[in-house]
Order: sequence, then C-alpha cells, then structure tokens
Amino acid sequence: MPVFDYDPPDRFVAGAVGQPGARAFFLQARGQGRITTVALEKFQVAVLADRLDELLDEVLRRTGGSAPVPASAPVELADDAPLDLPIDEDFRVGTMALAWDPETSQVIIEAQEATAAEEEEDELFDSDEGELAVLRVRISPAAARAFSRRALDLVAAGRPPCPLCGQPLGSEGHICVRLNGHHPGGMSA
Repeated sequence: MPVFDYDPPDRFVAGAVGQPGARAFFLQARGQGRITTVALEKFQVAVLADRLDELLDEVLRRTGGSAPVPASAPVELADDAPLDLPIDEDFRVGTMALAWDPETSQVIIEAQEATAAEEEEDELFDSDEGELAVLRVRISPAAARAFSRRALDLVAAGRPPCPLCGQPLGSEGHICVRLNGHHPGGMSA
C-alpha cells in the first residue's frame, strides 16, 4: 500500500479550485521536498474540520486542560495562501480517520483512497481492490486548529444558503423545497 507519510509536514491545508458551485476540493501536504494532493468532497472537508475541533476539545477535557492544545487557532499559524502548484491529484479520498497520540501530543490524520465500490456505489461487484493509498499526516494541536479554521472558512466561502431551506443558491437560483417547487420570490419553476 503506498503511504504518503508526513511527520510533520511543512504545510498541510485544505483548498479548492474553481468557482463556487463548481469547486474541486483538495487536501495538500508538503514536506521533505515533495507534495501530496488528494481530492475529496466539500462535505468531507467540513466533517474533517469539525471532527478535528471535537477531538482537540475532548483531549483538553480529558486532561483537565493540561494537554498542549490551544483553545483556538493561533494567528501566527494562519495560512491563507493558495494550494501549491501544480495540483496533481494523487488519489480521491474515501474514508478518513483521526487519532490523538498522547506520546508525542500530535494529531494523526489519515485519508485513505476511495475504493471502486465507493466511487461507483450503484454497481454491485466483487473486485480485488489491491492496496489502497493512504495520506498520513502527524501535526501539532496548534497546526490542527489552524487547519480546521482554514477548512471551515473554505467551506463557508461557497454559495450562500437559501434563507428558507438552507440549500446553496446558484446564480440561476434554485427550486426551494420549502416553497413547494417554486423559486424564492414567487416565480414558479
């Protein structure tokens, strides 16, 4: 199984390419003279950021505040720079896992390559998946908070939500389920 291991990376960020509504989302790790870029869905970026914050909050709670975990993202670790170029996708993410290593006081993030079954959920077949690629990143709690802040900002920078149903509004509008198939503003579809 190819493992892209960064312990720790020089940089680990979530980023997107494209216009809101048609963005492609990526995780990117850089270090030891190499870059690994993996593709994932917007909701996976949001879930990863939320779960990172939950993990760090739980570590703080369980240690009575003695763990080296900042309550919020340190300003000096903010990274608003674009993804490193070229953006060459190494694989598409299927499952992700988080862990806390109490020995090193680091967060471990693993993003595993999607299986053919995950990518094509409609098909039922048995296949020998072979070895799946994994991106494994070990970062400090402060770097994890900074990653989470950037990821949440990235997700929030998309299309604005409909005030009625919460679904994303496109430039062409949308059919609002709360208005029984009518467009907001009284126009029918």
